[in-house]
Amino acid sequence: MREFAVYALMRLALWVVIWWLLTLAGVGLLLAGVLAAFLAMLVSILLLDRQRDAAAQRWRAADERRRARRGPARDTDADDEDALVDADSDDAAAGDTDSAPADSGALTSRTKDDESGEHTVRR
Repeated sequence: MREFAVYALMRLALWVVIWWLLTLAGVGLLLAGVLAAFLAMLVSILLLDRQRDAAAQRWRAADERRRARRGPARDTDADDEDALVDADSDDAAAGDTDSAPADSGALTSRTKDDESGEHTVRR
């Protein structure tokens, strides 16, 4: 947390210095504040990368410790979907065709019987 506080205070000090310089240059207070925020952001990206990385590493380490304490994330929606799929496959294995859709997506082929001239569908 200390690294993040140092980084934030450095960015704030940078903003104040840039804002002060812009107001001395005759830019309006509001415009100087907006320009100072933009310039402070750009300068902090270019020059304060070591402090930013240190703060990010501390946040990342804390997040990993919290995840390790909580254990693996459980997707309950996926569990419910798996239960439905298993129930459907059990019904189909038991021969229950009432719950199965009429066309289960299986490939069908049409053949012409030469003797009778009838078309039949084979599955």
